[in-house]
Amino acid sequence: MHKKELDTTLVLIKPDALKNSLTGYILSQLSEFNTGLRFAGMKVVQVNRILAEEHYAEHRGKVFYPPLIDYIMGLAHYPNTPDRRRVIAIVYQGPNAVPKIRQIVGSTDPHCAREGQPGSIRALGMIVHLRNEKGEVIGQRMDNLIHASANAADAEREIKLWFKPNDIPPRLHPFPTRQSEKHYYYKVKRLFTCYEPESVCIFAPGDEAWESDLDVLEKIDRGKKPAYPLETVVAKYLSNEARGMNL
Repeated sequence: MHKKELDTTLVLIKPDALKNSLTGYILSQLSEFNTGLRFAGMKVVQVNRILAEEHYAEHRGKVFYPPLIDYIMGLAHYPNTPDRRRVIAIVYQGPNAVPKIRQIVGSTDPHCAREGQPGSIRALGMIVHLRNEKGEVIGQRMDNLIHASANAADAEREIKLWFKPNDIPPRLHPFPTRQSEKHYYYKVKRLFTCYEPESVCIFAPGDEAWESDLDVLEKIDRGKKPAYPLETVVAKYLSNEARGMNL
């Protein structure tokens, strides 16, 4: 059942945290004992490119965007071991979920976290300099171990991006859901309601989805402008599935 009174936020434990065996430490810092918040959903995700690009859509075009995508996909820390490229995604619920988690996580920049919040999780992170083919520094990537939603609007967008409704127990659903009434297929950035060769099925009749995602597909099907891109819907429903590995 959808409960509007529940504050929710998304946390991602990133590949560098996993590589440095910090998962247990991070979970202990974010425990119900320390935060008063509860888990509503948790999953291990092998992040495909479309999910990574949708998560960091606001940074498209910036010099650090390609390395950032490689970072969240695990390519930066596990270039030769694809099976180890993972992110742990968690939904937390409870009063003031966003600011409570942000306080424990610390500043985005690990250097700032060490200066101002030495006990925070990101204080254990590091800055990696990005270089061009000549070895010249052209930017930097922050290996800051963890992501936490910045505000309630971001939390809703990010939870809906990383989690399908059936990833979260029905009584803990933070947002409205409903069942699809038709088939929806995806192929090369296009939506179809009938199967096309090499297309993949996003929804079949009876499949449960976030209500806002179905609104997007219905508007696209009717030729109207959706609230957000088709790829934002596709990204989550094909994560951790073989049919979405090349997206």
